[in-house]
Amino acid sequence: MSELETPRLKLVPLTIAIVEAVLAGRREDAEVLVGARMPERWPNPELVERAFTASLEAIRAQPEACLWGGRVLVRRGEDGQARVLGSVVFRGRPGDDGVAEVAYGVEEGSQGLGYATEAVTACVAWALAQEAVRAVQAVTFPWHRASRRVIEKVGMQQVGVREHETMGEILVYEQRRRSR
Repeated sequence: MSELETPRLKLVPLTIAIVEAVLAGRREDAEVLVGARMPERWPNPELVERAFTASLEAIRAQPEACLWGGRVLVRRGEDGQARVLGSVVFRGRPGDDGVAEVAYGVEEGSQGLGYATEAVTACVAWALAQEAVRAVQAVTFPWHRASRRVIEKVGMQQVGVREHETMGEILVYEQRRRSR
């Protein structure tokens, strides 16, 4: 899987080495592997838990499937230093239904500047160009306005509602691959 470039970002593919460094709390190793400085508060255990729904053992057993499409958002600052702003991940390789579920996060200091929209747009376009993908979905809570705005700006339409086991209703958005 290759890097993706957007006007302001480099989207570096997630690898098992990056995941292991992040999960083990080896910040310096993760920074070397990504080629950029990590924010002080990122990644934190809460973000790691949300980003990596599979266990480390499952990721090690099938990194190509578990890390499919995942990328780290890197931006070169005005000082010339590369910084990690967040990540875009997919909940693994799409199944037989051809649906890939995308999730994303941007560190607090970089929110509200369009980075999530820019990165998710590029990653969704990449996913929809893959032969096995028929649609990309994203889910969010009705009250999470910022997340809903990103999903809608990317061009996804709400297609349903699911129940979260502890937090109630979540909205399901989708963008389908255009016929070729």
